Formats: sequence, C-alpha cells, structure tokens
Amino acid sequence: MKVAITGKGGVGKTTFAACLARLYADEGRKVLCADVDPDANLGLALGFSEEDLARITPITEMKALIQQRTEAHEFENFFKINPKVDDLPDMLAQEVNGVKLLLMGTVKTGGAGCVCPEHVILKRLLSHLIVQRDEVVIMDMEAGLEHLSRGTTDLVDQFIVVVEPGARSIQTYHSVQRLAADLGVHKVSVVANKVRDESDEAFIREQVPEEDLLGIIHYSGAVSDADRRCASPYDIAADTVEEIRAIKNKIDTDNRRS
Repeated sequence: MKVAITGKGGVGKTTFAACLARLYADEGRKVLCADVDPDANLGLALGFSEEDLARITPITEMKALIQQRTEAHEFENFFKINPKVDDLPDMLAQEVNGVKLLLMGTVKTGGAGCVCPEHVILKRLLSHLIVQRDEVVIMDMEAGLEHLSRGTTDLVDQFIVVVEPGARSIQTYHSVQRLAADLGVHKVSVVANKVRDESDEAFIREQVPEEDLLGIIHYSGAVSDADRRCASPYDIAADTVEEIRAIKNKIDTDNRRS
C-alpha cells in the first residue's frame, strides 16, 4: 500500500495522513511515513514530542551524507544521479506509536525541477519507498507531485488530495489532477476536510465527481485542541478518527478491486 497525500497548505492533510498511518499501525501493519512537506508537521501529528523532533535532521540537510552518496564536490557540477539509498529508511527513520517517520526536508536551491544532489537523493529515496519497500508507505507531500517520477507513479495505490470547502482549495485539486496526468496518472481521489454544515457538503459534491470523493471529515474542535497541545489528533479527536477509518476502509476496498 503506497499513498501520496497532497493539498493546499492548512487544509488538514497532515492530520489525515497521521490518523491514516496510526490506523494501519493499530492493525499490526508495518507503516512508514515520509514527510515531504517543507512545512513539516507530520511528526507532531503522529505523536512525537517537540524535543524529539528537534533532534531529527531532515535528510536534505545531511550534507555529509548527500556528498558521500552522490559523490558531489564543491565547485563541481558532476555527481551521481543514481546514488545508493536502500539502507537509508532503516538507518534514519524514527518510530513512534508503531509508525516510522522519515523527515525528508526540502530542496532550497534553484526552482521546481532543479537537478542538484539534494533533489537527486530526495527523488531516489521516494522512488525506493514506492517500488521496493514492503510497508504501508504514506507520503505527506506539498501541493504538488514534482518529487515523483513517471517511472514510479503507476505503483502508487492512491493519489489523494485533501480539500476544504473553498474555491482556492478546489483549484489546488484541479492543479494536482493536471500534474498527475503529466505523470501518466488519471485517477486522483479527494478527501473533503473541515466540512461544517450542509452547504459546505453541497459545495464539495458540486465540485468533486462522486466517483472521486473518498469521504468527508467534519470540522472538529478536538483536532484544533490537539494542535494547540502538540498532541496527536488520533489520541484526542475520536469522531475524526472514525470518519478517517471509514475513508481508510474505502481505500482498502478500492485497492482490492483494482
């Protein structure tokens, strides 16, 4: 099971990713989460303490490791584009509540699509997680799929965009659809979050085809409370967890059919 979760900042994709991971872990499944969002918050949502997270260096900031694996040298533009990464998940992942976390970091140089040692490591590692790891792999992405490649996207079981009832969020959903289509993926599913009332739900159903909508998560003060307390919403927001459990069951059913 390989799931890529994306969406506009602030829509709640990290809450969804963390609860989904905890649900699989509670079933006894091996679960590995990759936090690929520059605004990395997945660790807190999984249950890590702020102190523990402060001791974790994002992979793209491990300069010595990147230089060693890519054989990159300062003032030179030559480096390996196929570095060894298969040992990195077991070497670098930290575990909490039965879920392993890889804090990927972000590439701070160049623009989207830049080719640099950090970008090569990030892309190679994501490809390894998708193609070769046997865990449930859940990737908390930024609002895009540029770190994935045409050669690996067909092995991702679900591309999920988390949206909220608003035009800008729906616009992000359509942007991700276009990015995914460029990679050969024509099925992108949606989870609607922070739905408050019938008018919010009606808006979502008008904007998202029924066959693409995995489910709806209603606004929860308990999730906000968990965020303020730097706690995992899985341990506090029981109603939200049950709504995500229903979505997980639909994901599992859809994948069994495919």
